[in-house]
Amino acid sequence: MTEEEKRTQAWIGDAVLALYAREWILNQPDIPRETRSNTFKQLTANQFLATIGEPTAVEAEIGRHYHDKGLKAAFAHIEA
Repeated sequence: MTEEEKRTQAWIGDAVLALYAREWILNQPDIPRETRSNTFKQLTANQFLATIGEPTAVEAEIGRHYHDKGLKAAFAHIEA
């Protein structure tokens, strides 16, 4: 895989992660409305992703799951 392909997959993965994070936040009744934006930023930040792996690689993997298996599979991958 070229670096350009990885970045493209990561760009899509970033969007899938953002959707997942927003849905997750909305389903957490204990997160006050006024802190949702900050919680979203924390869940999608490269600093947080770096605790899992190299951020671009993490997002690219999410993007590949989305492309190959769909949104539900990508969300399951994020949860795992």
